[in-house]
Amino acid sequence: MSRVGKKPVPIPGGVTVAVQDDVVRVKGPKGELSHPILTGTTVVVEGGEARVSAEKITRNPAFGTMRAQINNMVLGVTSGFNKVLEIVGTGYRAQMEGKKLVLQLGYSHPIHFDPPEGITIKVENPTRVVISGANKYLVGQVAANIRGFRPPEPYKGKGVKYEGEYIRRKAGKAAGAAS
Repeated sequence: MSRVGKKPVPIPGGVTVAVQDDVVRVKGPKGELSHPILTGTTVVVEGGEARVSAEKITRNPAFGTMRAQINNMVLGVTSGFNKVLEIVGTGYRAQMEGKKLVLQLGYSHPIHFDPPEGITIKVENPTRVVISGANKYLVGQVAANIRGFRPPEPYKGKGVKYEGEYIRRKAGKAAGAAS
């Protein structure tokens, strides 16, 4: 039985959690999120907290996952989530054109990226992009999609990387031939 799943999810003031038709809906100051209740689990909201329980017979492995999803939705509608991307490379840069993100990543053409609904992209400087939103999964997926346009390469480290990501470097041909 999951230890994480046993903990109740505290619901702060200004946030409402409702369970209806096998869907959990969380509404707060930063938006509204919903997630289907996973099979074999039940969600009960009472006394300012949400509790997840599983059928004892099946020992459902989705028990802790359901609790984590509800917790992430509560955190998302109160404080939100963000990911920071860094662009490394000569001439590599990002800029905003209206709501679209335009990336120059060493290709012969610029890359235009239109963010999905509920995601805001901010370019702090030409080499730093901040992706934010209420849905943790969607923020991470958008960041991964942008990083996928030019992942960091191991020789010079050029490309789009997450803030604080360590890029394992390889020795070039000249360094290998000298030994």
